[in-house]
Amino acid sequence: MKAKIVLLSLCLLAVCCVHAQFRRNPTPNDTLHSVTVNPDNSVIFRLYAPFAQTVGIAGDIVPWGKPVVFTKHDNGVWEAKVENKQVGAFRYNFVVDGVVADDPKALYANSLKPVLDVDPAGDAFWQMKDVPHGATAEIYYPSKTFNKTRRAHVWTPAGYEKSSEKLPVLYLIHGGGDNDYAWPNVGRANFIMDNLLAEGKIVPMIVVMPDGSVDTEKFTDDMMNDLIPYIEDNYRVIADAQHRALAGLSMGGLETLNVSLKHYKSFAYVFPLSTGWFEGSNLFDRWEPYMKEHAAEMNKAFKVYKFYMGGEEDIAYKNCIATRAAFDRAGVKHEYSQMPGGHTWYVWRHNLRDLAPLCFR
Repeated sequence: MKAKIVLLSLCLLAVCCVHAQFRRNPTPNDTLHSVTVNPDNSVIFRLYAPFAQTVGIAGDIVPWGKPVVFTKHDNGVWEAKVENKQVGAFRYNFVVDGVVADDPKALYANSLKPVLDVDPAGDAFWQMKDVPHGATAEIYYPSKTFNKTRRAHVWTPAGYEKSSEKLPVLYLIHGGGDNDYAWPNVGRANFIMDNLLAEGKIVPMIVVMPDGSVDTEKFTDDMMNDLIPYIEDNYRVIADAQHRALAGLSMGGLETLNVSLKHYKSFAYVFPLSTGWFEGSNLFDRWEPYMKEHAAEMNKAFKVYKFYMGGEEDIAYKNCIATRAAFDRAGVKHEYSQMPGGHTWYVWRHNLRDLAPLCFR
């Protein structure tokens, strides 16, 4: 019995770590700054590795022939100072117990993780096929909200460069722990859209994939005041609510809820994926009275408002039930679809394939 209890506890712990939306116990790694550049150009490196026996650093930043010694603190954080006098850009990586490891806290560290394709036939709807392909661009735009330059990815359909046609826009947000690389990388959004367009299942559109790994409220302001104006100034788009769609998964689904409800006159198609407000959170007190007050206007503004869920095994399933119940009580119309698969990219790729054809019809 004791062994079963231990095994159950380990399984629960694993599930809690699946996604940043799910609650877990904090660690020093949550607020760790892995690199600090001092005024004299020396650099302090930190790595949370409580079970490591040795930690080192390698790369251009390391002085030739001068080994760098790390000290392990009681909280599991290893730290070392590298003396440096030069101004420049340097490559580096940690060496943990003899194994080379990238800095997990580095800017965009999650951007290009290896992706394993499990598709022996090679004909899945998300695979690159022999069809006309669009372009996926990495863009940088000025954000007054954050007082800095921010990044996003933009997919434009095949033939966009030679056309003069203005297109609608789908804003597509990743989940917690990821960034704007996620949808065009493991999400395969560009190939999914290429294939759907080639099959005549969607209208030509632009897909904008923003970096949502920031505070939800500030993300909303950044999207409405900075990103959307930038897209509409720099791309041939139809700049009205009837030609804007919004979708996001998990944490990005919470951002989708926040943006779409606060700015319900700005989007006609909305798709929260694998998400919902935590039961007992103050978000119900915030949004339910607001939705009741504006329900008639919302129902008129939204052509499609559809929740998606990865079945009962999705860790956000109960949250979604509670959130949809709040929509019902407020009188805000919405649709719902679920499929088995849980809180995974397997489900979210299918969601994109399903929702894209619903847009702009």
